[in-house]
Amino acid sequence: MIDIRHMILDNTSLLKRGVGGVLLLAMLILSSCSTEPQQKTKTTPKKPKVKIEVPTFNADSAYAFVAKQVSFGPRLISSKGWKNCAIWLEKKFKTYTSTVIVQQAPITTYDGKNHTLKNIIASFSPEKNNRVALFAHWDSRHIADHDTENQNEPILGANDGGSGVGVLIEMARQFSIKNPKIGVDIILFDAEDYGQPENSGFPIMQNSWCLGSQYWSNNPHKQNYFAQYGILLDMVGAKDATFRHEQISFYYASNILQKVWREASRLGFGNYFVFESANQILDDHYYVNTIIGIPTIDIIEYDPATESNFNKHWHTHKDDMDNIDKSTLNAVGQTLLEVIYTE
Repeated sequence: MIDIRHMILDNTSLLKRGVGGVLLLAMLILSSCSTEPQQKTKTTPKKPKVKIEVPTFNADSAYAFVAKQVSFGPRLISSKGWKNCAIWLEKKFKTYTSTVIVQQAPITTYDGKNHTLKNIIASFSPEKNNRVALFAHWDSRHIADHDTENQNEPILGANDGGSGVGVLIEMARQFSIKNPKIGVDIILFDAEDYGQPENSGFPIMQNSWCLGSQYWSNNPHKQNYFAQYGILLDMVGAKDATFRHEQISFYYASNILQKVWREASRLGFGNYFVFESANQILDDHYYVNTIIGIPTIDIIEYDPATESNFNKHWHTHKDDMDNIDKSTLNAVGQTLLEVIYTE
């Protein structure tokens, strides 16, 4: 780029040099008045914008993926349902991509029990440096601490856990048919919901929630791993769910938050993606933001009408397939496909 300030200074200095400067200036003027016709510069026509064909999200498929997870029963870490679901998730992802990693690590939960967690990662176009990470947790709550009955029994977690995973598996299926221009990593965290409840009777354990994301953020599946941004899905399947601007998301990744909500609004999903603030929520995205430093948002149901501010069936035995709505799955899934494929 030419610095116009230098051009002005040069011409001014010519005028201050006396006769020689005047003669030189006159020569410049005469040369600029040459009778030879000036050649017209050719203008390159602007290329028309290529319309990007974004796949259509299949809500029926996503719903079936949620139902499959629920069919294994509760998926609390180390349980039979958890083991069988882990096997199925790995096999399912391998039908869509050859790059699937099961990251395992020993952990101790707040109740003193030892487990081996499993984070499941499916990568698309792993050779690309420009990447986006999509997150969800695949375990379910080990107790029904917000129910009035059978509080010590594990829950099915159709919405809280299953819905986010179902949406991401359907997106993986779409990626296998048509690759986005960017690389994508789908990362399913384990042991998100094994956090310490109130009045547990055990000594207070700091950071007892989100154990899978804490481990991955400190030990990513690939050395020097980084993504341009991340999107976490949590409780994205209930009927008439609303998603608001959660404050940790706004603090660390407000541009991504605005981008996703604008896209949802453009698609006609403004009744789900509401342009209002929500309280900060300690979820997997907190550790992704603060430990590994990937700006990450949380798409999570926020209901100001409930005491918990979450879905009315949160951490209860009614979080089953009756709590899942295809329209909500579609709103979230189609919005994310639009965001990913237009990068």
